[in-house]
Amino acid sequence: MDAQQKRARYGRVVEQLRTLYAATADPVSRMATAAAVLHAKMPGFFWTGWYLLRDGALTVGPYQGALACLVLKAHTGVCWAAVDRGESVIVPDVHAFAGHIACDSRSRSEIVVPLRDAAGAIVGVLDVDSESLSRFDEVDREGLEAVAALIHG
Repeated sequence: MDAQQKRARYGRVVEQLRTLYAATADPVSRMATAAAVLHAKMPGFFWTGWYLLRDGALTVGPYQGALACLVLKAHTGVCWAAVDRGESVIVPDVHAFAGHIACDSRSRSEIVVPLRDAAGAIVGVLDVDSESLSRFDEVDREGLEAVAALIHG
């Protein structure tokens, strides 16, 4: 899928989620729905889900895919990098990322997008893994940031 096709697909996903989210403002329900839609509609998404900041720890939230790590070691790995930097992180090869947390050894690349509440504070992350190297790019970043913005929006 080229960049234009991928951008269009994200646009359709965002519109579908907006329609579905009319039924509830509950963020957990919205996260579960987003994980299911993204996992089903985006090729190469091996693990798709959320980690939520709870008492200073990133704890797994709604997800689709293989079994997840329940709690991520603080300030280690790609998810914590996104929290600590306050921005999305794209990793073409997770095995080359210092401190990578291998919840599943089949993951090869990853993108993590901060999840912000209505006040703009980071309250978690949207984490997507792929079995392919270099699966994620700026189009994915833009699309996934738009999805994350809908959770508390």
